[in-house]
This record gives sequence, C-alpha cells and structure tokens, in this order.
Amino acid sequence: MKKFVMFLTALLVNGLLGGALAACLGFSPIVGACALNGAAVVTSCFGGVDGVRAGLYVDVWSGETIKAFRTTVRGWLKEIKSYDSLVSDNQTINFVDLGGDPEVLINQSAYPIEVSTLEDANRAIDLDKYQTTATKITEDEALGLSYDKKATVIERHKEVVDETKYKKALHALAPSENTNDTPVIITSGDADGNRKRMVIADIIALKEKFDKMRVPVQGRVLVLSAEHANDLIREDATFFQRNIDVTTGQLKTIYGFKVYEDVDTPSYDKTTLKKVAWDAVLDPEEHRGASVAFYAPRMMQATGITRSYISEPNPTTQEWLYNLRHYFICLPKKEKQSIAAIVSGIAG
Repeated sequence: MKKFVMFLTALLVNGLLGGALAACLGFSPIVGACALNGAAVVTSCFGGVDGVRAGLYVDVWSGETIKAFRTTVRGWLKEIKSYDSLVSDNQTINFVDLGGDPEVLINQSAYPIEVSTLEDANRAIDLDKYQTTATKITEDEALGLSYDKKATVIERHKEVVDETKYKKALHALAPSENTNDTPVIITSGDADGNRKRMVIADIIALKEKFDKMRVPVQGRVLVLSAEHANDLIREDATFFQRNIDVTTGQLKTIYGFKVYEDVDTPSYDKTTLKKVAWDAVLDPEEHRGASVAFYAPRMMQATGITRSYISEPNPTTQEWLYNLRHYFICLPKKEKQSIAAIVSGIAG
C-alpha cells in the first residue's frame, strides 16, 4: 500500500512538472506530463546506478548526520545553556561582558539615586571546526546500500567528533592554574602507587571553596574522572549505591554538586598545578588526572552547522568518499569564582 501511494505521488508530481514545462515551451500540458512520467519509468528500469546515487545525495546524508548529533549528548553538557540561536552565518557567537554589577540600595531615603555606568565589552567567539578524514564507500557496498549501512558510516564519523569535542569542552571548563578565584584542590586520600586517592573529604573541601567564593548552590556541577570515581568506591563501596537514582542511573546531588562521571577529564602538571594542553601526550610520572567543577549558569555552549560531503563515484576506483564538518564550542562565560578542579596529589 505504501509503495502504491508513493507511486501515485510520483506520477502526480511528475505530471505537474511535465505539464508546466510543456506549457512554457508551447506544447500541450498533457504531452509534457506523459513524457516526464515515461522518462521516469525508463530511468527506474535502466538507471540502477542512479537509483543508488539517489540514496547518496548530500542532503540525505547531512540530514541523517545532524539527527545523529542531536540524539546523544553527555549528561554534564545538558546542564549548560545552549546559545545555538546566537550563532552567526560565519560560525561566530557574540557575547556582551558586563564591566560590573549595579549597587543594591535598601530603604533609600535620599534622592536622586546615584547613577552608575556599566562598562560593556563585546566578546566574539569563533566556534571550533571539527572535520573528519574521508571514508570510502565502494560501488559493491553502494549497490546494496541500506539505511543501516548509511547509519553505520555516519555513526563512526560522529563518534570520533563527539569524543574530541567533549574532551576539549571539559578541558575548557577547568581552571588553567590554581588561584584564589579558580581553585585547584589536591586529593588527600591514601597512596595508590605514586598518587593520592580522592576521598569524600576532598569534595567537602571543594564545597568550602565554592562557598567562600559565594557561588550559588543551585547550578553547581562536579564531573568526576573515572579514576576519582573508583577512588570513592574504594573508600565506601556503597557510595554510588546510596547516591544513585535507580530509575535514571544518574548520581544524586552530593554536598550541593550534581555529579557526573567522564573518562575524558583534563590533566595537570603535578608540580606546578598548571593544566596540560587538551591534546598533549600525557606523562604518567609528571601529569595527574583531575575532576572538574563548575557553576553551570556561567558556562556556555553553542552548536553551529553540520555538513556531510559525499563525492561523485570515481570511474577508476568505483567508490564514493564521505566525511563531515561540525562546528561546536563550550566555554566559561566567566572563569573567576565559577570553576575549580580536584587533582590527584603526589604520594610518597
């Protein structure tokens, strides 16, 4: 039934287009409608490769790629407001930084009220551009191409982009170094080789830092490294069991922090406590993994365009090439009194 409806729809569309074209050229609309439908039948019978190519249209692949990116987002990123609507055509987003806050007056009796000026500054941010290397799709594969095959290729490209962009995003939300306004806390647990494990007391120390910086309680997020999550389990085997929502699998709020876990957290130099570049080759002797904490309302994320590229088949190799381009950014709108980290301390 579905195929029959699609067939009738195709006849109708071809008839309308053929009739309109024939009328413009001075021929009978009926002749044009019949001619275009006849051509369509011939093409469907003898145009096997074109039929395959229809499944490889760029618009089709781009649509499926965009849908794939929208269906999976890491939990901690969902806590951060999206500014997609502010992304310009050149994949840039503009923010206004306020120079200060107005003073609050209570029971003011003297008038006129004093006037203060907020020095604003425009801040333009370019979205990061992520591109994948091309994947070959052979003619033999294309002849039997199905949605599953298409989804498999798209998923492979999407996954590598996701892994990279989430790692870079979480790295950007961590302090560059230890300061009074961007604290980096050292773990204080027992030795595990050449490092100290994280303990519950370290999360309490993080809470104290946020309290002293007067970070609002609602909106605090802590992303544990896998290493630190395992440390907490070792300290208290029932920790996660007691603090997990069994219906969603999400950890509950702990000491005011909404807690997540991620395997792609940043690393710090064990001596200087400076953040290591997100794509650096790590030295287990010199670098230590970290958990990241941030106040979500002062963070931002934005997703720009996502495009797929599918080439025409090469006559000699009889294959298509596919890759994608994706724009994304995630940063603190304000770093001071908004972000912190917990780094594994040195043992011994």
